[in-house]
Amino acid sequence: MVSSRCPRRSQLAVSARKLILLLTPLAAAPAHAYIGPGAGAGTIAVVLGILASIVMAFFAVLWYPFKRLLKKRRRARGVAAQPGDAQHPGDEGQPGSEAP
Repeated sequence: MVSSRCPRRSQLAVSARKLILLLTPLAAAPAHAYIGPGAGAGTIAVVLGILASIVMAFFAVLWYPFKRLLKKRRRARGVAAQPGDAQHPGDEGQPGSEAP
């Protein structure tokens, strides 16, 4: 069965669409609008906030397993636990826990 569409014709259509997409931004007219300095400062703050959250999330994901590895190694060596190394935050003052 022979296709009714010509492959050359579809290539021309794709090429025409690409050309239109590339040339459309050149036809845009300037807006002649003033947005003020606050918008620039707000944009910078948003970008820095997003970057900071990405860095903190990356650090948190890597730090927790690394911290657990250090605790395991410290316990394997027989080093006494530090006062802040309790399993649970309220365990430091419980009976049986070592005082500093």
